[in-house]
Amino acid sequence: MTTLPYDIAWCPGCGNFAIRSALEKALSELAVPPQQIVLTSGIGQGAKMPQYLNTNYFNGLHGRSVPLAVGIKLARPELTVLAVSGDGCMYGEGGNHFLHTIRKNLDITILITNNQVYGLTKGQSSPTTDRGVKNPLDPLGNPNEPLHPLTLALAMGAPFVARGFAGEKDHLKELIKEAVRFKGTAVVDILQPCVSFNKINTYQWYADRVYRVAPTADRFEAIRTAESWPDRIAIGILYRDENRPAREIRDLFPVHTGENDLKKLLNRHHT
Repeated sequence: MTTLPYDIAWCPGCGNFAIRSALEKALSELAVPPQQIVLTSGIGQGAKMPQYLNTNYFNGLHGRSVPLAVGIKLARPELTVLAVSGDGCMYGEGGNHFLHTIRKNLDITILITNNQVYGLTKGQSSPTTDRGVKNPLDPLGNPNEPLHPLTLALAMGAPFVARGFAGEKDHLKELIKEAVRFKGTAVVDILQPCVSFNKINTYQWYADRVYRVAPTADRFEAIRTAESWPDRIAIGILYRDENRPAREIRDLFPVHTGENDLKKLLNRHHT
């Protein structure tokens, strides 16, 4: 896979550079033909990711990367589909889609570039910003409890849940490969510094706290591990359940047995 000859509109030092590199290498090493890969995204710095890779992509509205991925996977189940966006897009504007897509358990990969701020719109608090953190729009400190996305994903029944760190590219690359190989909905939250607007969660801040874990099939153990924040932060595959096969269109629409039946179903809903 080759990188497109575009200027990359991220700040020097942004964690997205490392994530892009890890994602590019992961897709190349999986040997999936570029024409068989589709990335979807919403709006934000992380959502620019697909534009900097030589593959198919659909850049949609804010918070809408996941339903785009669902639609593409249902229409073209043979494709490798990844939804990629930031913590604001995925967990804020797209939070409802995030929850209900996990319930469907289609064979898609959801990558979240989590810098704990809205980086594109100048650093206001995002759903994952820690309580008390000050920024231009919260000068007295963020008053809200932060969302714990992996705890939420586990509670909703996600069969593959992982956390990566942009400062450990090789480890992140392997996580992405495992997520894409997994037959079901795979959620990977990727911790990344925002060098412009988040002066707390820096590369060094994460490096002092992250530790690697091995996968478990015990969901409650995985929840306890996901909750180890902020003194110690687990990275790796926190949970993997091989006993929940991915669902297909016939599972979601039992009346569907062929293309003509699907057309009849759609026409019936429009009459």
